[in-house]
Amino acid sequence: MARKVTYAQALTEALAEELERDPTVFFMGEDIAFGGVFGLSRGLQQRFGVKRVFNTPISENLIAGAGVGAAITGTRPVVELQFADFVTIAMDEIYNKAAKWRYMHGGQFSVPLVILAPEGAIGGAGPEHSQCPEALFWSAPGLYVLTPSTPADMKGLLKSAIRDPNPVLVMPHKALLNTSGEVPEGEHLVPLGQADVRREGADVTVVAWSAMVPKALEAAKRLAGQIDVEVIDPRGVRPFDFETVLNSVRKTGRLVIAHEAPVVGGPGGEVAAHVAEKALMHLEAPIRRVGAADVPIPQSALLEGAVIPQIDDIVAAIRSTTRAAAANA
Repeated sequence: MARKVTYAQALTEALAEELERDPTVFFMGEDIAFGGVFGLSRGLQQRFGVKRVFNTPISENLIAGAGVGAAITGTRPVVELQFADFVTIAMDEIYNKAAKWRYMHGGQFSVPLVILAPEGAIGGAGPEHSQCPEALFWSAPGLYVLTPSTPADMKGLLKSAIRDPNPVLVMPHKALLNTSGEVPEGEHLVPLGQADVRREGADVTVVAWSAMVPKALEAAKRLAGQIDVEVIDPRGVRPFDFETVLNSVRKTGRLVIAHEAPVVGGPGGEVAAHVAEKALMHLEAPIRRVGAADVPIPQSALLEGAVIPQIDDIVAAIRSTTRAAAANA
């Protein structure tokens, strides 16, 4: 059985269930005692107490570093950075310590740390509170990076992340927090590193992350009857299920990659390179990338909408691949 809940509720449920299940799990971050900036921990301190859910100073470096230290001593900390943009403040602790220390110490300990870092544009939050920085961590072996796009994935991926022995950066999208979807009753886990084929199709493959997944599905719906679009949600960048993408491209012969991060330096570049190396001869048209403009996210909500990719941009990219294939025929 499944019931409909919001993306934010699914996140809170996952935290509550794992705090209940495992006494070594605890949650800390800025202002989370009263729910946090997005209300994601509302009620958790009252339920689990001040030793399991508690506030930290306003120091992202401290939050991430303390999480690493607690993880290597045998607990399973979940820590929150209020905005994903703030990963840069804690980059040494995340990119070096969390990701590499298991390897640097010969596997004498693991680092079962989860870092929650809400990402994405939500309407005028500005250039330092609106980014999607997951591509920064393509070059961070040892770290997992997840970008759930549905309430079911939000809950299932977060629960799996908390139970995993590896450090996991989970990046919920702020624009998805109030969206609703079906989430199974009872225990619900989603395996890490397994892409989800959200819509099957025969003509064009669209790989889309996070808040771009519903936009890609809407683009596919608009084109139904003209172009048969397959939509793949990789659910993050590490681990990445390249095989599902390659199998789809070998079937469709066309690839569009859509993410909210800028095209320049965005996660799509690595996927495009991998497909070019492994499946170039299957492509009937050039790979198209859809992403934000190469500028800081504007403070103006109106200008933000012009910078962030929209459904029409995905539709145009899909159409361009079919035109290119026809011209090459």
